[in-house]
Amino acid sequence: MPLKMPERMFVRNAWYCAGWDYHVSQGRNALLARKIAGERVVLYRKPDGGLVCMEDRCCHRQAALSLGRKEGDCLRCMYHGIKFGPDGACVEIPGQTKIPHKARVRTFPVVEKNNWIWVWMGEPEQADESLICFAVGYDDPDWNIKTSEMHVDANYRLEVANLADLSHLAWVHQNTLGAGDPATVGAFTTIQDETTMLERGINTRYWIRNVPANAFLQHLFPPEARFDLHFDITMTVPCNWILHFRAFTAGSRTEGESDGELVADTYTCQTICPNDEHSVEYYFSWGASRTTDLPGLSDMLRETVEQAFLEDASVLEAQHARVMEKPQHPTIDIIHDAGAGKMFWVLDRLLQAEAKAEEEAALAGAGRSARAGAPAC
Repeated sequence: MPLKMPERMFVRNAWYCAGWDYHVSQGRNALLARKIAGERVVLYRKPDGGLVCMEDRCCHRQAALSLGRKEGDCLRCMYHGIKFGPDGACVEIPGQTKIPHKARVRTFPVVEKNNWIWVWMGEPEQADESLICFAVGYDDPDWNIKTSEMHVDANYRLEVANLADLSHLAWVHQNTLGAGDPATVGAFTTIQDETTMLERGINTRYWIRNVPANAFLQHLFPPEARFDLHFDITMTVPCNWILHFRAFTAGSRTEGESDGELVADTYTCQTICPNDEHSVEYYFSWGASRTTDLPGLSDMLRETVEQAFLEDASVLEAQHARVMEKPQHPTIDIIHDAGAGKMFWVLDRLLQAEAKAEEEAALAGAGRSARAGAPAC
């Protein structure tokens, strides 16, 4: 379960979010250093606006290219002046005319979609843009999406477990996304969901009916107001979480679509990028549809989710410290671990497949080397 850390931590053949598109400008000194799944990378824009992502490590003496200088499409290392093209190939070594064949820096496929920057950390020929998760960006004209971000000092698998289990809203988020009244606590701890397994994730849908407003909304409604809430969550590898959340005035139906009035139609799109085994960058948004938005509403949603994620961070950072102290400490499983268990099944299956493929490739390579070195008959 979530506390069991695998030997192989990160799926390589996957798209990882390096941030919002506005994190990389056309500025003269706009070089964005990131650490993604243990790999240091640097991103910059060419004069035509296209993105380049390469390893943040000069092939000469491992100097940080993120401390370098943009020159047209190229990036120059400012330790010894070596210049690299956007494909990673060295194009100039000051004071030396011959460029070694191995003078090259690794580059990574990079794509902008829905205002996020996505980097493929695996084999470039396997980069499939259709695997980038669906999201609603802030430039979508039908939605008023507000963006934010946060650093969390915790392993990304703890974040996966947290997002796959919304029963914690009844406890961690009593003052924000949840509420402390018995009806809300009871509803979130007895969720009857419909979960569908996907090739690289899970989709979970459920209703919570006839409950008071969430804590952050209670000042906008009379105490007796009751609502039906619908959650449609798609979670995909490595840790992308997209929620279509709708709120209705409480209706009379106990199954299927609420017959109450739709009062809020929102999307919150969230993606977690592991820096390494000990920390993550969290990029997230929340906003209402233009048809249900009100002045200041989407800003309040963003403010609320920021506060809620600080609540999560407090829990997860303390949990991470204890897991690192005693990784073999015995734990128990409870009913609310089911969603996390399904997501980890998907994630670990991909990790095992990559490990097997690498092992088979290594064995094949060893076989070729042995045959090449064998004496002729």
